[in-house]
Amino acid sequence: MPLPVVAIIGRPNVGKSTLVNRLTGMMDAIVHDEPGVTRDRTYREAFWRDRDFLVVDTGGLVFDDDTDFLPLIREQAMLALAESSAAILVVDGQSGPNGADETIATWLRQQSVPVLVAVNKCESPDQGLIQAAEFWRLGLGEPFAVSGIHGNGTGDLLDELLNHLPSTEIVEESDEIRVAIVGRPNVGKSSLLNAFVGENRAIVSPISGTTRDTIDMIVERGEQRYRLIDTAGIRKKKQVEYGPEFFGINRSFKAIRRSDVVLLVIDALDGVTEQDQKLAGRIAEDGRACIVVVNKWDAVEKDSYTIYDYDEQLKDRLHFTDWAETIYVSAHTGQRVDKILDLVDTAAEQHKRRVSTSVINEVLEEALSWHTPPTTRQGRQGRIYYGTQVTSQPPTIALFVNDPKLFNDNFRRYTERQFRQHLGFSGTPLKLLWRGKKMRELDRTSPNRATKNKNESVVLRMSARY
Repeated sequence: MPLPVVAIIGRPNVGKSTLVNRLTGMMDAIVHDEPGVTRDRTYREAFWRDRDFLVVDTGGLVFDDDTDFLPLIREQAMLALAESSAAILVVDGQSGPNGADETIATWLRQQSVPVLVAVNKCESPDQGLIQAAEFWRLGLGEPFAVSGIHGNGTGDLLDELLNHLPSTEIVEESDEIRVAIVGRPNVGKSSLLNAFVGENRAIVSPISGTTRDTIDMIVERGEQRYRLIDTAGIRKKKQVEYGPEFFGINRSFKAIRRSDVVLLVIDALDGVTEQDQKLAGRIAEDGRACIVVVNKWDAVEKDSYTIYDYDEQLKDRLHFTDWAETIYVSAHTGQRVDKILDLVDTAAEQHKRRVSTSVINEVLEEALSWHTPPTTRQGRQGRIYYGTQVTSQPPTIALFVNDPKLFNDNFRRYTERQFRQHLGFSGTPLKLLWRGKKMRELDRTSPNRATKNKNESVVLRMSARY
């Protein structure tokens, strides 16, 4: 059964995200001294005693102001509360109760979920009890004096919370596919996430920079589970000031590294920009499988040559990820969105695929029969002795040769094309390690070599075997 959900509710800048970081034991929620940093509802896994549950961080609630994103933040908080087994109202113990706290408390008393009051910023145990006592007036039961920074009082709060949560079984997530949705601001990443899950899961706005946290969402299709990760729009470094956007972009890069497949979302109206190229390069460098999603395709004026011209543009400007599949979609209308997960399945499978040594050497033999390695002016010619796959995610093949310097870039690209032509590896980068005799001798004589590079030590064991 799914894990129970606990919603963290409160007005802006009372330390909700700090408390979430404390309860979950992870510094995942963005914390910055500015109201309104958290806008979407973000889910984190938490554990206390023998129980697992999800904590949902929400944006600061303001009921008497409809400017900026505040109505959307209220909607997200209400959606979080609707799926929660319990809620924690976070208040500021240093400033004391105010009208905004009382308005939120009145609204929470009308809901069907149990509510605990966490009086945050109570760093002093003795003074904290006095500060917490003032919040009895909210009418939500005993207030707990806690410190999100130091952890004071959070154990008592969690002990009480467990009394309101249903018993659960640990959810096994080892077979899920992690999919990061990345791109420049306002290309439709959050709209794409909402199209996948069929609800307003992330705040969607024409104002760029709406999403600041990475947002995880579980989607199931048949027996396959997908963890969809919406990320902050990534702008040029010189345009980003230190603050919430800076933290959000760093979190986006971490999301790429912890994903199996990355959806690189491109605005069909803008075409491939320099920033899109840099993002594609980052995905390839991190060795992640990738699918290029051209969004807003419904808004493009088309003729019989449009898609072919666009394909050529993608091939030219994203040539270093030419192994990635491309799909043209509209998150607004839902056009071809359901086809994306089919490509995700294929890319994830190829990303973790392993090929036997015998098959790899058959491909090498075929490739060498059509195109022999180059020869230098001194008459030295490159020789490939054999190849073997040493790891996956991404697939990495070690080629044992007489001297890697004898193989120029053209021949290396030719070899990679042959592997892709015969073995597939669609949607995933493919790494080739060119290993010469001198490298192997160094590996045999260096006592610390195994600790420096685990994959290369695997290559040595394979070389002894064949």
